[in-house]
Amino acid sequence: MQPTIVIYTSPTCAYCHQAKEYFKEKGFSFSEKDITTDQDALQFILEKVGQAVTPIITVNDQVIIGFDRPQIDEALAHSHQSDEKDFKQAA
Repeated sequence: MQPTIVIYTSPTCAYCHQAKEYFKEKGFSFSEKDITTDQDALQFILEKVGQAVTPIITVNDQVIIGFDRPQIDEALAHSHQSDEKDFKQAA
């Protein structure tokens, strides 16, 4: 099962564009929330990190600040391991 990925972005954020391309290259789908037009998304970011910065990426429940490839890869790997564990328990 694919992880739930949300990228909180702003229109002028170059790292946001890089993050979206990175997930596309890896074959993961994601939702995008623009914090300049989505007040709920902005509020979420302010609650999680205390300031309006982008990109903020969530992989399932893990929050990643910035376009941090190693942390993204770790979160994706962890979500894959969780899926395998859930599959084994269900079998």
